[in-house]
Amino acid sequence: MMHKGRLEAFSDGVFAIIITIMVLELKVPHGGNDLRALIPVIPVFISYILSFIYVGIYWNNHHHMLQATKSVNGRILWANLYLLFWLSLIPFATAWMGENHFSQWPIALYGFVMVMNAFAYSILSNSLIKHEGKNSNLSKAIGKGYDFSCTISDSYCFIYGKLLGQFCFICIGCRHLVYTRFTY
Repeated sequence: MMHKGRLEAFSDGVFAIIITIMVLELKVPHGGNDLRALIPVIPVFISYILSFIYVGIYWNNHHHMLQATKSVNGRILWANLYLLFWLSLIPFATAWMGENHFSQWPIALYGFVMVMNAFAYSILSNSLIKHEGKNSNLSKAIGKGYDFSCTISDSYCFIYGKLLGQFCFICIGCRHLVYTRFTY
């Protein structure tokens, strides 16, 4: 058994870097000093806002999940690293989607990255439950909060419909704010 402090600190650092990379992708428009100069960067800004929400949801849930955890083991460290790997691809997928105005393949990649994030998160949460026990507070909280199957169906919405994907992008992000919260 290992203390969870280093895992939390490392993960928080990666979350902070991910958000920093995303905000650095927002470029100041040149060639105008009025609001019309901002029009070309609207898709990039929308992509940033929605990805920021997703990363925030993952960070919040990760934080609460680790707060309910007493210790970690090697399997949990690797599961956490797997989640952080997929989360670290969000800035790339976000930038590609925003710079290409939500075209089909960037949305498909973004959806795939989101599916893999959900899959990695479920591996981490299952590893923590196995380590903590089925009767732990963590097991009870996760049983009420996270639904991997909804995340997969949400991501298909991104992958298979350009116009539908843009609409679902906003609605699903808001839905995750409500349905993936932990209640202790």
